[in-house]
Amino acid sequence: MRGYLDTLKVIALIALRNLFASRLKTLIVGGIILFGSLLVVVGTALVDSVDASMSRSVIGSVAGHIQVYSSKSKDELTVMGGMNMESPDLTPIDDFAALRRTLLGVPNVKAVVPMGLSSAIVTAGNTVDVVLERLRDLARRRLAGEDVQAAYESEKDHVRQIIKVLSADMDNVRKIQNEKAISQDDLAAAAKAASEELWAGFDRDPYPALEFLENRIAPLASDADMLFLRYLGTDGDAFAKSFDRMKIVDGTAIPRGQRGFLFSKWVYEQQVKLKTALRLDRINDGISKRSKTIARSEELQRWIKQNVTEVKEIMLQLDGQKTASFRRLLQGELGSQQSDVAKLLSEFFRVDDANFAHRYRFFYDKLAPQLELYRVRVGDMLTIKSFTRSGYVQSVKLRVYGTFVFEGLEDSHIAGELNLMDMVSFRELYGSLTPERAREVQEIKTMAGMKEVSREQAEAELFGKPDLGETAPIGRAGDEAEAVLRSLAGRQQREDRASQPYDPAQLEQGDVLNAAVIVKDPRRISRTIKDIEAAGAKAGIPLRAITWQKASGLVGQFVTMIRAVLYISVLIIFAVALVIINNALVMATLERMPEIGTLRAIGAQRRFLLGMLLVEALAVGVLFGSLGALLGAGIVGVIGAAGIPASNDILYFLFSGPRLHPSLSPANVIISLAIVLAVSAISSIYPGLLAMRVSPRQAMQSDD
Repeated sequence: MRGYLDTLKVIALIALRNLFASRLKTLIVGGIILFGSLLVVVGTALVDSVDASMSRSVIGSVAGHIQVYSSKSKDELTVMGGMNMESPDLTPIDDFAALRRTLLGVPNVKAVVPMGLSSAIVTAGNTVDVVLERLRDLARRRLAGEDVQAAYESEKDHVRQIIKVLSADMDNVRKIQNEKAISQDDLAAAAKAASEELWAGFDRDPYPALEFLENRIAPLASDADMLFLRYLGTDGDAFAKSFDRMKIVDGTAIPRGQRGFLFSKWVYEQQVKLKTALRLDRINDGISKRSKTIARSEELQRWIKQNVTEVKEIMLQLDGQKTASFRRLLQGELGSQQSDVAKLLSEFFRVDDANFAHRYRFFYDKLAPQLELYRVRVGDMLTIKSFTRSGYVQSVKLRVYGTFVFEGLEDSHIAGELNLMDMVSFRELYGSLTPERAREVQEIKTMAGMKEVSREQAEAELFGKPDLGETAPIGRAGDEAEAVLRSLAGRQQREDRASQPYDPAQLEQGDVLNAAVIVKDPRRISRTIKDIEAAGAKAGIPLRAITWQKASGLVGQFVTMIRAVLYISVLIIFAVALVIINNALVMATLERMPEIGTLRAIGAQRRFLLGMLLVEALAVGVLFGSLGALLGAGIVGVIGAAGIPASNDILYFLFSGPRLHPSLSPANVIISLAIVLAVSAISSIYPGLLAMRVSPRQAMQSDD
């Protein structure tokens, strides 16, 4: 043993002497190794940090640790990051109670949350529709004798103001484009709406005029919003308990046992908010959060131009009193004598870097309180229509209870694209047979005198000769048929179930499309997935279980892609390093042929020479690899303290917040040093083989 140690000591001394003797080559080789080691440490630390941050985003927002769904489904489940409005085609799991019992029987499962994904397009209506609806209600109450004269006159003036705005807008369109840009029918309708003839008899009989305004004038206001909503049906209480990042922003959560709808705050701001206010918010975020300037940003300039030219949306909300208030406020702010409120608004929205902050505050402090900033308000009823799994259209009318966010992900559209709905309403929209619908079907069958017959008796029942003695009178049969039709029509029209509570036990009794599973120990996810699928097979429930990363679709694969790019970059760098290091060592070996010959002449074995070159390469690798790892650790520490800002909402989601604060783990350093040592060892093999092939005589004659 002592002999081996002495030999190793001699090899080390010779190797170190040789390294110092050829310092330039050592520095070249060491610099390459240092850069590669630094890249591995910084790169793996960043990727691991993004992976951990994104997992917090996905797991904490909607996916949970594991998603389960029926293995009979045609499509794969993707709960977020969808590229379009279509939801995956999943086969329902009929009995959630049985599914829940099965999953909770798996040792590592902590909680199970029922879910279902779908989408709908909802029409929020335009400003004219809303105003005319209010005027119709006030007119009805006035004719009924209620004291609403002041509100009635104000709303009537508002409608006439809207007609003036629409008429002026049509005139502008004809001037800018051409005379045929607006049809003669629309021009005639606008002229009739503004005529004194229409309004002269309005107080006595408002309904004919209101019908005309609703049918001919309201469609001319092109500010109706189409809301593209992706929604998640779930048990609200179980969801809030399992996803503790969820926070109610406006209103309240959906009460237990009540039907209802919660807007994602991101969707509420992006789709429901007044477009002018939304663009102001975007400009403010660009300046305050992303350090942009109006002078240099084409995007901010485009939003400003849209606000300047698109003031009609605000003008349609202004009645006589608000118009006077806006005129006074804007004249004072702008120091202008202009009386046209539309022109004042255009001038007000023509902002620059010097005055934007002041005008932004002025808008929200003075102007916004007089406007309806949101098309749908908390407490309003929202009619949602969607295609059932059978292909027909079903609708429900739900109360909007509030808005919510996931803390730390407020500005992320990926985390904010899903709205929430109670599971009972979701099942109804999806076309499942809920208890209420089952009772309705049974009532209709009873009223219609329907009965079930066997396949063998079907022909006789349908085409057999009737028994005239037992036939009901025609009049009675007609009455019964009419009653059935009335019942069917009444049920078709009765979409508003929002005020009807349901038994919370129904949440367990119906079907689900998928379910989120929260585990006790996230390190055992792979094993838990196998246990879940095995438990499902044993219980007769064909299940497919997937990780949060796969359930998040393309978003979840982003880190895998980044990691692949990093490792490919490292591979290329070290492949180049391998060639350079190998060539440097070969040149050094050839230059040292006399020395090698002398060593061979005094009895040095081939393995001694190979060991000497290997030690030299490893010494360079350890020294410069360690320096690179230390330098990389320092860079990670500096970046971690300052944080990497999320420049867009995708990075906001990946970073699980506005900044990524990467951290270093021992694995990052160990991986770096392992790669460096492997490359160094491989690089020394070929030079060592060359040295081993040289005989003492050849080596000692090389100087002749």
